[in-house]
Amino acid sequence: MVAAPELISPKSSRVSAARRLGKRNFRGKERLFLAEGPQAVREAAAHGGLVEMFATVDAAERYADIVGEARDAGARVHLADESVIADISTTVTPQGLVGVCRFLDAPFEEILAARPKLVAVLAHVRDPGNAGTVLRCADAAGAEAVVLTDGSVDLYNPKAVRASVGSLFHLPVAMGVPVEDAVAGLKAAGVRILAADGAGDDDLDDELDKGTMGTPTAWVFGNEAWGLPEETRALADAVVRVPIHGKAESLNLATAAAVCLYASARAQRAPGGCRSVTPN
Repeated sequence: MVAAPELISPKSSRVSAARRLGKRNFRGKERLFLAEGPQAVREAAAHGGLVEMFATVDAAERYADIVGEARDAGARVHLADESVIADISTTVTPQGLVGVCRFLDAPFEEILAARPKLVAVLAHVRDPGNAGTVLRCADAAGAEAVVLTDGSVDLYNPKAVRASVGSLFHLPVAMGVPVEDAVAGLKAAGVRILAADGAGDDDLDDELDKGTMGTPTAWVFGNEAWGLPEETRALADAVVRVPIHGKAESLNLATAAAVCLYASARAQRAPGGCRSVTPN
């Protein structure tokens, strides 16, 4: 008869420490955060962020490849019953895998030194779901970095981590940068600053038609409720609105960000753009 696998005790100090990471002050103190579900844990293991993993026996069997990747990455793997996973998890229906990951944020100066061609700047964005989704959009569009200004949500908030669907582990993120410093630093690095605003003077379609969007660009996206204040719009090289061709009143933050970032990505890859490939 095969012995049942040994499960970590619900009273273990490891379980208690992981549970506390649901709160921002503990995350900041330990510089650790939670990643839940197979996709996030896989990306954490693949990109050097995973420190520890908790898995139910069923999940460990179902995702044996992820367990192997976690161990190969040097992470501690604990088998746990469903009640322990539910205790650690912040979701209503946990998927059986929870990872403890180290903070990944990058110094803003390192982002500038890399001479990025496409950057998303989140200025006082407060909703964690929106922040994570914009990060995912930036990753998909090929951006090299995301910057969260001071006053923005904690990107290690469990809801933001889930909304990023693993993209948090793919590109550098700078946090807590004053918006004035972010804009000044990016401009000094040769990056054009476009503020996304529904009341902008410039139309995104017109910007594309003029051929002005093929240069290195940072898009500044504002708060979900009140957008960008006038002093922030004044810092930009242009304030651009996404045209509404139908009867919709507006676009939500994440949708507008996706449209803007992909417009820049397309322009930068067109002939003459900053990512153009010169034929041999």
